[in-house]
Amino acid sequence: MGTKEGEKIRCGVAGVGYLGQHHARIYNSLDSCQLAGVYDPDPSARSAVSNAEDCEEFIDLKTLGESCDVVSVVSPTDRHAEVAIPLMEAGCHVLIEKPLCVSLKEAEEILTVAQQNKAIVQVGHIEHYNPVMTFLEEAVDQPKYLTVERLAPFQPRGTEVGVVLDLMIHDIGIAMSLVGSAISKVDAIGVKVLSPTEDIANARIVFENGCVANLSASRVSEKKAREIRVFQNSGYLSLDFMNQKGHLITKEGIALNKKDVPVEKGEPLALELESFIQCVQGALTPKTDATFGKTALEIALLITKQINISL
Repeated sequence: MGTKEGEKIRCGVAGVGYLGQHHARIYNSLDSCQLAGVYDPDPSARSAVSNAEDCEEFIDLKTLGESCDVVSVVSPTDRHAEVAIPLMEAGCHVLIEKPLCVSLKEAEEILTVAQQNKAIVQVGHIEHYNPVMTFLEEAVDQPKYLTVERLAPFQPRGTEVGVVLDLMIHDIGIAMSLVGSAISKVDAIGVKVLSPTEDIANARIVFENGCVANLSASRVSEKKAREIRVFQNSGYLSLDFMNQKGHLITKEGIALNKKDVPVEKGEPLALELESFIQCVQGALTPKTDATFGKTALEIALLITKQINISL
């Protein structure tokens, strides 16, 4: 399925719960897009978003796929593969929310079907489209150590997987991108609190170039936080992904100089979807493509496996 020059890209959303409704809202606001419609197995959810965004309400995936050029897959993680694959086979490009899926076997299937159908796949590692990450990509040079903390209050949504696949996978992807080196060792521990899998986790990732990343995630916290600190020979950076601000400390002789960093604020999800549409229009490879998503998933599954041994 393709679009002629000047035509709007027909967009759809499969899964319109808490996050999916925002995908629909943003597609509906983009000048280059036409929100063709939404699908959700819950009739009340799809009806509510269909009415709010004045778009069609699809009762099955098949008709959604036939009516769209691109579709956001915002179903529960354990259903990503079964939703995304038929959409790609119908000729759609897909944005699959992170994590890509729940197993490396499913990841391989998604990659194979994408290649067979020349489908562009972008994985929703949203922090990579956050202006904070844009600044980090320019400012980080040969990091020696980084630490990331991601905290959120408990909510049942997302508990079909543990906190590593739910939250920490964001920071696995961030660390991989900033360090730019293969991983040599991983140590992890986790604790179950309110769900059948780990709700709190810590992972220490050692890269082949010597850099160490310490990642902490909790989905049973009383506060919200998404913060990163990166230490390198020139000084260190401390940034807040949630509030899109932070500071940079650099060496000046034997003194330290602190200054606020110039982060141009923007809604990360809107920036992510705009980037996806630009990739579709220009037949470009997304920053967080399926190969990236599979690599992040592989490390997340390794961490999860270590945690499960100790639970």
